[in-house]
Amino acid sequence: MTRHYLFFVIILIISSCNKAPKKGAPSQKKEKIVKQFGYNLNKYHVVRDTVRNGDSFGTILEKNNLFYPQIYNIVQKAKQVYDVRKINIGKPYAILFSKDSLKTPEIFVYQPNLIEYVLVSLNDSLWAEKKAKAVNLVEFEAEGTITSSLSETMEEKKLSPLLSNELSEIYAWTIDFFRLEKGDNFKIIYTGKYVDDSIYVGLNRIHSAYFEHRKNPFYAIEFETDPKRGIFEYFDENGKNLRRAFLRSPVQFSRISSRYNLRRKIAYYGRVRPHLGTDFAAPIGTKIRATASGTVVKSSYTRGNGNYVTIKHNATYSTQYLHMKKRGVKRGQFVRQGDYIGTIGMTGNTSGPHVCYRFWKNGKQVDPLKTKLPEAKPISQELKDKYLTYMKPVKQQLDSIVTNVNFVKRIR
Repeated sequence: MTRHYLFFVIILIISSCNKAPKKGAPSQKKEKIVKQFGYNLNKYHVVRDTVRNGDSFGTILEKNNLFYPQIYNIVQKAKQVYDVRKINIGKPYAILFSKDSLKTPEIFVYQPNLIEYVLVSLNDSLWAEKKAKAVNLVEFEAEGTITSSLSETMEEKKLSPLLSNELSEIYAWTIDFFRLEKGDNFKIIYTGKYVDDSIYVGLNRIHSAYFEHRKNPFYAIEFETDPKRGIFEYFDENGKNLRRAFLRSPVQFSRISSRYNLRRKIAYYGRVRPHLGTDFAAPIGTKIRATASGTVVKSSYTRGNGNYVTIKHNATYSTQYLHMKKRGVKRGQFVRQGDYIGTIGMTGNTSGPHVCYRFWKNGKQVDPLKTKLPEAKPISQELKDKYLTYMKPVKQQLDSIVTNVNFVKRIR
């Protein structure tokens, strides 16, 4: 019995010795791998800085142990991809040096914006490459009630002012955003663009919206109508296209400074004179777009009109755009709805920067904001059936958005 007991004790001692922690050098933590710009930065000595006043691409390289004629050769290679003369004050750059005792500069990285970056090899195998970071889309829900204006409501909710412009474009032919009323309200589902997981780089677009105007509900739900060309359009809950054959405004992000008025007193002339156009005010240089597809029949200059463009859309409709700083199209050129045709200016008889937008129907000038215009071509029944199926859960999501909440975030 005693022998068995001793044997059992010996086994326990041996077992406990085996489980005892091993003595020796403490275990080292693995170095966290840092990857950026397609490189493992752990393998380099990294120097980060921003472009300062007086810096040029050449002087930055010179300050980091590179000299002529090597700098000249690097510049010649880099400018094939990016004009290095355009590096701007305040923009970040990084130089990757070898980790040996020589600390040889190997890679130059310049970031002109939050998404793009330029890589330039600084060693013997000269090359340059322009790349972009992966952009992630994050979905948000937002809502608001109009107290004075849409832009002020967006500001109160700490939402991007670009959302106001997006909404006014989507509902251009459904709601007059210059005449919103107190108590009108909206709900939207939109996506923002992010890089490096958490850095916001801008609005992507609104995917669906609900707008209540004068107690009337208006839905706008995005649907891809042409997958080959990546064309999306907005439809209401019944599958009716919100777009019209004509855009409501030839300028994005503008305001109406003067409406079509047959009895308007024109300040420039100092007397009552019919104003047969609608003036959209915007800063000089703002792009002007064709409100519908058609052929440019005039691209010219007169003393009154200044630089102007006339587009014939079909046998019924024509449009004209006056006082441009620059004309971007030529006579005989075909343009599509939304194409660039010129920029806002002050040429001709005008007292401020704007485009005077004129509209003809059957040879007579009319008010485009009051004239009933043709709707966009309806979608096929097959596509409409697909849309109605797609629309139901999106509409339910819009309807379920709780009011008086700034936003809810979702990862797409």
